[in-house]
Amino acid sequence: MDKEKCISCAKIIANDISSVKLKCPNCGEIIIRCSACRSKGTEYKCKCGFVGP
Repeated sequence: MDKEKCISCAKIIANDISSVKLKCPNCGEIIIRCSACRSKGTEYKCKCGFVGP
């Protein structure tokens, strides 16, 4: 089984209770963000090309 990783920093989110899974507003792909990248507003890029904070 693949470990779930943050789309921005590739950190494994297994024990990160403030991590989040959300759907890309453009294509619906699941995006996973760790708490550190969320709090810093680190940019992410979905496979479809959508870029978010």
